[in-house]
Amino acid sequence: MTFSAENIMNWPFKEVEQTYSVKDATIYALGIGMGYDPMDEAMLPYVFEEADFSAVPTMAVVLAGPGFWVREPESGVDWQKILHGEQGIVLHRPLPPSATVTAKTRVTSVLDKGEGKGALIYTERDLINKDTGEMIATLTSTSFARGNGGFGGESGPQPQPHAIPDREPDEVCDLPTQPQAAILYRLAGDPNPLHIDPKVATAAGFKAPILHGLCSLGVAGHAILKTYCDYDASRFKSLKLRFSSPVYPGETIRTEMWRDGTTISFRAKVVERDVVVLNNGCAEVAEA
Repeated sequence: MTFSAENIMNWPFKEVEQTYSVKDATIYALGIGMGYDPMDEAMLPYVFEEADFSAVPTMAVVLAGPGFWVREPESGVDWQKILHGEQGIVLHRPLPPSATVTAKTRVTSVLDKGEGKGALIYTERDLINKDTGEMIATLTSTSFARGNGGFGGESGPQPQPHAIPDREPDEVCDLPTQPQAAILYRLAGDPNPLHIDPKVATAAGFKAPILHGLCSLGVAGHAILKTYCDYDASRFKSLKLRFSSPVYPGETIRTEMWRDGTTISFRAKVVERDVVVLNNGCAEVAEA
């Protein structure tokens, strides 16, 4: 089917219901590296059910998602050329340790960057606690459909990325990723073989399976949770960033952070290669 803004804007998303447990929340936490230091008791509430257990705030991104819907032929999307460009999370209340949640994705905008330059697809979904009816989070995402530009759609206005301050970072946090991180993180809901099968990864042009972009996001969220929230999930309010380069499992992610009141600007680099992997990051935190 031919790609068109009208078709994408009216995509018939179904409401998704998902039940997750404390065990699921623990698997997510382990996947993003919580517990890397078994002597650090500050991380215990995210990995030990007998502690005052909390779900990692960034886990919201993997809940009640629409799946890889652009792969449907009716979408007209050249799915082999699509990239996850941006991701945002706004938490209206702390994520429960376990719950049944519902969400329905909607496309909010489709922009045409021009022939050979791709298209931008903006989506949004509200995560609802089914038992209480309360909204837990609003999740936004931008997909870069590299093969679908020049369809005659609107070219703007395009939201501008958050600017990183022009000064030395106020805080820096280095967090390791384990060699098996992608194998574990995929259990949180993204079974794409690119992250586990060496043959698929090398066919896609990578030297090895790469880490999920949302796992890298989780590591940066961990850095902010550790540095500015003292591991208190209730103080973590929002996060938004751009994905700029892949991470290989086993690499160290260095999150550089700038604080202006309750706003934390950030970017993340891979220490071993000195490559920026997450950029234009902005998070909001609450005071203690």
